[in-house]
Amino acid sequence: MTVSALPPQRAPEPTPARVSALVAEIGAGLRAMQSEIAEAMTRRIINEIDYSRDDPRMADLRAASIHANVVTMIDILGNDIPIDDVQPPMASVEYARRLAQRKIPSNFLVRAYHMGQDTMMRICYDEVARRELPSALGLAVLKRLTELVYAYTDWIVVYVIETYETERMQQLTARGSVHSSTVHTLLSASTPDTAGFESETGYRLDHIHLAAILWYTGNDGSSALSLLDTGVRALAHTLRADASPLVTVIDRRTLWVWFPFGRRPAVDAAALRSAADLTDGVRLAVGLPGRGLAGFRRSQQQAAAAYFIATVPGTPSDHLAIGFGDPGVAVVSLLAKDLDATREWVREVLGALADDTQQAAVLRETLSTFYETGESHFHTAQQMTLHRNTVKYRITKAIDATRSGGGGHEKLDIAVALQICRILGQNVLRPPS
Repeated sequence: MTVSALPPQRAPEPTPARVSALVAEIGAGLRAMQSEIAEAMTRRIINEIDYSRDDPRMADLRAASIHANVVTMIDILGNDIPIDDVQPPMASVEYARRLAQRKIPSNFLVRAYHMGQDTMMRICYDEVARRELPSALGLAVLKRLTELVYAYTDWIVVYVIETYETERMQQLTARGSVHSSTVHTLLSASTPDTAGFESETGYRLDHIHLAAILWYTGNDGSSALSLLDTGVRALAHTLRADASPLVTVIDRRTLWVWFPFGRRPAVDAAALRSAADLTDGVRLAVGLPGRGLAGFRRSQQQAAAAYFIATVPGTPSDHLAIGFGDPGVAVVSLLAKDLDATREWVREVLGALADDTQQAAVLRETLSTFYETGESHFHTAQQMTLHRNTVKYRITKAIDATRSGGGGHEKLDIAVALQICRILGQNVLRPPS
């Protein structure tokens, strides 16, 4: 008796309920990975379209925006939330505003979102493949994941671009921004139209210029520009500038300013801020005076370098005013571009003196003062109001502490490393064990 072979069993057609359940399961699994996903997206965007322009505040906000979008997207997948019920992440909205305020083209923003969409879909493909689902079910789940990720990306891109355009229109009418594009062109053009610049702005370039950046870190953002404008007038009065300063709005909390002089002024950022009696929350970074177009540009570059240091997360909060001419600032502004390498070098040079402890801080201050006074125990003791024997004891302990890192470093290396610690603080210090 011959038994005929049974026809192969077909897998049941995927039902909407089964597809939705698997999508929710994948979303729940991704929730535990959301930080890693956000970091992967951030690295890709930085590598391909880094437009933060050396502004740590923008870099932090970009990271917050990416993380918030990842969390929202995963919530949609894990809980089957309709797009109409989703609220835009506040970090993403604010990031779009800041890009508009800095006149960074909106197509960078769109590209970043498409990169994020692509990264998320690759992860979703891997999650479906890992489950080894029947072909029809796997395709149905991928189709649903693609629909949801695309729908969110399309919706949030439309929202943030509308926010961007609204902000750009407001910036066009904001006080001081009438000169913004002209100023940026003068700073970057290889053959700038200096006559056209002077005609449009009323600001002469044959002066000595002192550039400054003022920014507001207080909670009342609505009054930031007004407070900054008051600060500019107070600084102009304190400096006794020869004419009205040139002011341009960078964003709702940041101004770039140039003060014109006939003779080179003396500049001490901390003393200047104190003499101008700037409002709490208003911070100041200044360059060095420079003459003509070259001085106009160079002073702004120096102010931007000082600003960069002051806004690196984790720097001491007492940097309410910082000048490019302050001890160590010029060198540290270059080294701070690569914090990881700088941190490693400081710890190698200083050894235990780079520990983030009160004892190490006292020794660092003493040794730094010792070098600044020409290695004079007497003047160090006088400046720090200490007994000479105390100074000698601390200097010996400080030098011994540097040898724990391997030793052999020159005094110049140690002095530079001490300045880096003073300016960047916990960013380079070794956390206490």
